Amino acid sequence: MEKKKQIIDEPQITENQQGVLEKYSAESRYRIFSNKTIAIIVTILAISLSLYHMYTSYFGTPVTLQHRSLHVAVILGLVFLLYPPFKKASRTKLPWYDMLFVLMAFSTSVYIFIDYLGIVNRGGMPNTYDLVFGVILVLLVLEAARRVTGWGLPTLGILFILYGLFGREMSGIFRHRGYTWDEIVNFMYVTTEGVYGTAVGVSATYIFLFILFGAFLSKSGMGQFFNDMALAIAGQTRGGPAKVSVIASGFLGSINGAAVANVVTTGSFTIPLMKKIGYSRNFAGAVESAASVGGQILPPIMGAAAFIMAEMLGIPYSQIVLAALLPALLFYLGIIVQIHLRATKQGLKGISRENLPRVYEVLKERGHLLIPLVFLLYMLFMSGRTIIYSALLTIIVTIIVAMVRKTTRMSLRDILDALEQGARMAVSVAVACASVGIVVGVATMTGFGLKLANGIVTLGGESLFLTLVFTMIACIVLGMGLPSIPTYIITATMAAPALVTLGIEPLVAHLFVFYFGLFANITPPVALAAFAAAGVSGGNQMRTGFVSMKLAIAGFIVPYMFVYNNSLLLLDTSFVDGTLVVITAVAGVIMLGAAAEGYLFASINPIVRIVLFGGALLFMNPNLIQDIIGVTIIAFVWFVQWQKGKKQGNIEPKQVQQA
Repeated sequence: MEKKKQIIDEPQITENQQGVLEKYSAESRYRIFSNKTIAIIVTILAISLSLYHMYTSYFGTPVTLQHRSLHVAVILGLVFLLYPPFKKASRTKLPWYDMLFVLMAFSTSVYIFIDYLGIVNRGGMPNTYDLVFGVILVLLVLEAARRVTGWGLPTLGILFILYGLFGREMSGIFRHRGYTWDEIVNFMYVTTEGVYGTAVGVSATYIFLFILFGAFLSKSGMGQFFNDMALAIAGQTRGGPAKVSVIASGFLGSINGAAVANVVTTGSFTIPLMKKIGYSRNFAGAVESAASVGGQILPPIMGAAAFIMAEMLGIPYSQIVLAALLPALLFYLGIIVQIHLRATKQGLKGISRENLPRVYEVLKERGHLLIPLVFLLYMLFMSGRTIIYSALLTIIVTIIVAMVRKTTRMSLRDILDALEQGARMAVSVAVACASVGIVVGVATMTGFGLKLANGIVTLGGESLFLTLVFTMIACIVLGMGLPSIPTYIITATMAAPALVTLGIEPLVAHLFVFYFGLFANITPPVALAAFAAAGVSGGNQMRTGFVSMKLAIAGFIVPYMFVYNNSLLLLDTSFVDGTLVVITAVAGVIMLGAAAEGYLFASINPIVRIVLFGGALLFMNPNLIQDIIGVTIIAFVWFVQWQKGKKQGNIEPKQVQQA
């Protein structure tokens, strides 16, 4: 009984794992104050921000510029209160200059509230105060991004500002007329296309509320529920802990959207179990990192990316969720297939059933926590209500539903903690959105996005395949070391137009760049999620990264498939055609996993692996002739491997000691 309790207890992050999290996720290096007064100020500020967003989601927001400026000001204030300027700086004391930065951050919003009519009437002709507060805002946003996300975003922001200032000196397609410092600052500060652009607009509405929703779910014990349910469903199967990792990380990743944090928190629980039953350190880390990153392509929340995509494309949220569903499931199927084949090849088993919770027991104890998720789906798809209103009601429903059982019931202290943690968790996303506003703002002023798109198309020689390849490379490079949401916004602004130029539907183009910008987290040489997983597993960073790529191979190929055949996104597809698409795509992914793992009943020789890989690609792209060829190849390989497996005695189940 004690052993069972140890298996299903909620994961606890060790001091070493916390160090790993802080190493690869700057947002985890926050202050813990020794001065209780400052700690109380932080708590009050964070709770107030959460309550403000809940209030405005029901009663409406102030005018756009004021609302966004207040959101950014409070977020910046929290950054300078919570995050020290350097790794070795004190994390218990608040220096005087950070308090000054907090006051300066609030001043940028106070000024907009006081002189809003003057700003509007000046219409692009800034006065001295506009420029002073604009400079303060730009500098504070860049510094806040450096503290919270690392050097990637602020460096990119500075480079784009320099490009805006000195682009007239360049030659070729990237040359522009050039802008003065005053013009750039004014555009960033008093318009809704710079710092206070679409990214911050989405952060100040959808993203904040859904992060807050995630905080309430976490406080109610939803993380424990996901872990227990994943164990109950898949724990006893071949390679069970690895499948548990995929299921739990996928669910949690879709809600919280933080790949590195998800790797460390869920991985602290699943990686030791994977190693215990016989998976190597590198493979265990790779499973966790690939599954955690994939959560952000998994509906319904997709780490909040779905809401940004809906805002940028001006299409219903439900359309994006439907389009993203099948590719995301294919991605996870590809991982599970390789996990299962690796376990079969190595003779690995799962966890003994007596050491696992039962599905009925898990549902009885915490199953009611699914009600808020079901309610959310109803509100988003069938109620006709706005997204932010739906999020607000779902938060309230979560609190009420959690009261059903003592183990999930939230006290007033728990509710206040959730309000505070929600605001803290939103800090990194909001700062990244504000910082990326500088990049997108300059790109808008100079037409850089269109210029880059034309450059990609030129390199591709108007070949769709080559353009896709160059776009993929650009997205992976742009996404290196950046959080997923700013990565999507940047790639959607600069890389997606290249595909739209060739006639690809905007939604298809945006999903394509989103996938590859996201997969930068598991693509060496800068694969933060994989490196964090290696830190937990004790494996080699680069090897873990390359194994992560192999596990995610379906995710690297499926985007090409849905570009060539939109049926994979279930767009304008009949029920019969959609069913055929699902069947062929699933078969293709299974064969792709077998080719990647090099095993199907028995080891597959290199030549047959290549043939199987080609057949899988044909099968994943619905087309009658290709389907016939694919079926022939798959049937032949299946028969050959079956016979080979029988000769080697692999078909009969092995008696392997339970882990």
